[in-house]
Amino acid sequence: MKLALGMGYWSQGPPPGAAEQVAEAERLGFDSMWTAEAYGSDALTPLAWWGASTERIALGTSICQISARTPAAMAMAAMSLDHLSGGRFRLGLGASGPQVVEGWYGRPYPRPLARTREYVEIIRKIWARDVPVEYQGEFYQLPYKGGSDLGKPLKSTVHPLRSDIPIYLGAEGPRNVAMTAEIADGWLPLFFAPKDNAFYRDALAEGFGREGARRSFDDFDVAAVVPVVVMDDVEAAADAVRPMLALYAGGMGAKDANFHLDVFARMGYEAECRKIQELYLVGDKKRAIAAVPTAMVEDIALIGPKEKIRDDLAKWEESVVSTLVVSGPPRLLNLIAETVG
Repeated sequence: MKLALGMGYWSQGPPPGAAEQVAEAERLGFDSMWTAEAYGSDALTPLAWWGASTERIALGTSICQISARTPAAMAMAAMSLDHLSGGRFRLGLGASGPQVVEGWYGRPYPRPLARTREYVEIIRKIWARDVPVEYQGEFYQLPYKGGSDLGKPLKSTVHPLRSDIPIYLGAEGPRNVAMTAEIADGWLPLFFAPKDNAFYRDALAEGFGREGARRSFDDFDVAAVVPVVVMDDVEAAADAVRPMLALYAGGMGAKDANFHLDVFARMGYEAECRKIQELYLVGDKKRAIAAVPTAMVEDIALIGPKEKIRDDLAKWEESVVSTLVVSGPPRLLNLIAETVG
């Protein structure tokens, strides 16, 4: 199982010690590093900035939100970063949720799967660079119809270093996971629980079995974000993860449209998450955090003494996950590498 460094997105500003974390991850032989975006810092700029000081580690976005950029703009950025990194770029994409898409980007959210499919198809056409790009889909049209009518099909002036840059998709529901297996090269699950492995394996298998699928279980990367807290006191270790789970299960999305909550509900925590959400949405974050069960933390994270983490790691190694995306200062990265290795 490979290790990757997750840099996430920023809070008030750049995270302290980021450059040191990236340098240590590369020194330790981590396979890749990933940056993210929500509605503050973007994913591409930090990746280019920190990645400029690296030589080997792969550089990925986890995720770029498709509503933030047109497919052509995304394809241009990917080609540029792939050239600058010497072919180390991986493009992670995701649909985000209706609050961000419509509230922040001012774009319509309905039918995110169909929109994602068109987005990926256009990007691959641009990278192929065999003919000027024409595309008349439901959501995207190249050239655009109904404007000046002066647009014409174009072909990138840049010759891509690789015409087949790996594309990963962030997905949570079974239909989205199946589509990811069908059209992408990897999957970026945010909250993966090994106990739900059969559920996700079935969804992936459905996608791999579709006509025209690009990959199979043998060459498809599942890079899961896994919080790791090495600490003798399991409850104290869980306390380090509870605020993040309370935010995503209780405070993200609309009350009746929180896809992260749906993931935890499938794990068996629907009642607990409804309580967390109720508390979070009325502003009682402290009680919402306290309401996150330790078992819920243990399902999606590796917490506790090193010996416990080594034991718990076995169920991850038996799952569809092939890459653990972890984060932390250099000392913790060393400890994680030692424990996982």
